[in-house]
Amino acid sequence: MIESWLEIACEVPDEYSEVVADFLTDLSGKGVCVDNQCVDAFSVSEIPDSTRVVIKAYLSADSDPAPQMRELEDFMSELSMRHPSASFGPTMLTAVNAEDWSSSWKVHFKPLRVGKRLLIVPTWEESMQLPGDLVIRIDPGMAFGTGGHETTRLCLEMLEGVMEGGPLLTVPSLLDLGTGSGILAMAASLLGAGRILALDIDPDAIVVARENITLNQLSDQIECGTVPLESLNESFDIILANILAEELVRLAPYLAERLQPGGTLILSGILAEKEPLVRQGFASQPLKYIQTASAGEWVAILYRNETIS
Repeated sequence: MIESWLEIACEVPDEYSEVVADFLTDLSGKGVCVDNQCVDAFSVSEIPDSTRVVIKAYLSADSDPAPQMRELEDFMSELSMRHPSASFGPTMLTAVNAEDWSSSWKVHFKPLRVGKRLLIVPTWEESMQLPGDLVIRIDPGMAFGTGGHETTRLCLEMLEGVMEGGPLLTVPSLLDLGTGSGILAMAASLLGAGRILALDIDPDAIVVARENITLNQLSDQIECGTVPLESLNESFDIILANILAEELVRLAPYLAERLQPGGTLILSGILAEKEPLVRQGFASQPLKYIQTASAGEWVAILYRNETIS
């Protein structure tokens, strides 16, 4: 579906963004968006401050924008006179098409090989399979996790290494914390894990995960839910936690508590600069640091519970 809109854009100093955004909201009768051109982060807390921003509002292409543009220009002129030291950019009016992004982004998601045997294939693509491939078909929907992001890929590669290096004839239980699309839980099942619990605090993510798990015929192997980690009583042989560094530190005692003696903990979602924060946060836990793997600006950390049961 493609709809036509008229986009109003105003470049303003950041300190005036709120007042301009409020005006454009009233003017358009709709919400506005604020563009920060310096975003390259995994979380909102990582987005750097910007000295200038672009406020955008939208009008129907069927409407006459002249009255609203006159109001906006009068408002911006008055704002400039009140604050002569501030630099306000010109107001811009552009005709745009609002694409159906739920479909258009798919052109960038192609079949992806991760590790030695994992092959991740979007549901709308076909891919040549090699003998021994473990294929995961996936539609991430509104959930995080296609395998393409470094945090997910690091987790998958570490998981494959842990599963290959585990004792023979053992079927480890596994917790996937922050499951998103369910990709890690599904990979764990294909790699030979037994009891798998996939948790996420976002109910929408759980809906997506269940759909992907059903698509891959793994519903009997993987249980999904929104139960907080703090409320769990069950322990696991392997725990995957691909979430933000600060949240990993907060959950450190609960993660250690839920890990079986001899079990493995894989932490991901960590910016390289925050590895010391995470390492320090887990230093007081009865876990042994094993290794750190890196990709781009991200790292994943492997711990083992070497306490004797």
